[in-house]
Amino acid sequence: MLRVHESTIHHTPAARCPMHLGGDDLVDPNLYSDGSAYEVWRRLRATEGLSWQQVDAERGFYSAVRFADADYVLSNHALFTSERGTLLDLLGTDDPAGGTQLAVTDPPRHTEMQTRLKKALAIKAVDRQREMIRGKVLKLIEPIGDGGVFDFGNAMLDMPMAVTGTMMGLPESDWDWLTRINTTCIAPDDPEYLGEAGRGLTLAFAHHELFGYFQELVRHRRENLGDDLISVLITTEFEGRHMSLGEIVSNCYSLLLGANVTTPHSPNFVMAEFTETDILADWAAHPKVNTTAVEEALRWASPVNHFLRYATQDVELSGTQIKAGDAVVVWLGAANRDDNEFADASTFDIRRKPNKHLAFGAGPHYCVGHSVARVTLRILFEELLSRYEDFQLAGRPERLVSNFVSGYKHVPITARRRT
Repeated sequence: MLRVHESTIHHTPAARCPMHLGGDDLVDPNLYSDGSAYEVWRRLRATEGLSWQQVDAERGFYSAVRFADADYVLSNHALFTSERGTLLDLLGTDDPAGGTQLAVTDPPRHTEMQTRLKKALAIKAVDRQREMIRGKVLKLIEPIGDGGVFDFGNAMLDMPMAVTGTMMGLPESDWDWLTRINTTCIAPDDPEYLGEAGRGLTLAFAHHELFGYFQELVRHRRENLGDDLISVLITTEFEGRHMSLGEIVSNCYSLLLGANVTTPHSPNFVMAEFTETDILADWAAHPKVNTTAVEEALRWASPVNHFLRYATQDVELSGTQIKAGDAVVVWLGAANRDDNEFADASTFDIRRKPNKHLAFGAGPHYCVGHSVARVTLRILFEELLSRYEDFQLAGRPERLVSNFVSGYKHVPITARRRT
């Protein structure tokens, strides 16, 4: 039995039995669409050890909701593997992409596979794309100043495709379709994306369409290499060979999906929750806080809701005995509002420093596209707040129905151009 970090809150081993949260189900996507997850997480952070949820007769999982526990699980791939799957959707079923897709591959293979992609997405490389990103952002927010109601949430859902889609060399004519089908993959329970055939077939169809699309695109790109990210994957060598078609396609899917989760939702949270406060005016009046404010938006939104890991050996975490093979779900939004890590964690502070949030994960699977997301968000708020003012909500913001992504899909606002 390996003993690791114990929480500073409680140290008593938790019983391995169904959790008692007044009927709250952490798998239920509706828990996150109405915002009630924050109260559930608050109660869990205050309980002893790690809670256990029994999903059905065969499956269950522990929840890591405190920052220290979450950081430890994500940072220690030798104890908590990602190769069996990282999403609750696949709980109890090994992910077929394990060992071929970066998100579900552990070091040392993961390290070798991502070397060239990581270099292509490093800050120096992204800096050379700043004006391209700025142009895409300006095109998206230009209609705000027309005087009518602008769906900021919908525009932000389009932003990852405009930026990452350009970097991947994806045809602009495909962007709308790709945005919708990517959102379907991360929110198949949402009524706007759920097909008539039901959740399972909706998700299966979306995956089939995306993988088929990338297969054809990769075959064509192999004959027409460029400086785009797909060409980087095609020409990547590891273990003495190039990536297979399946590995390239799987990582194209993962790259685009990651962008669609991480980039839109922190600005959507800001506009949905703080438009009619003094926060935006303060931010606009003090542009030097832009960097810390963007980090706070990422902490507050925590767009990736959870990551799943499996224990590779018996281990004790915060007084809880976890057996080899047990599932542990890290709830990033819960960890990012832990008062033991963040002073006054329930307050949105655009000057917060330090701010070691987990919005991009931790450890070897730290989001490979974090520099693209950060640069895009800094440019977005820089342009948004310098060009427009008097932001007002023009309707009720609507959350996505998903247990994987924490975000808004519609944020109707009005504003006026600065003169």
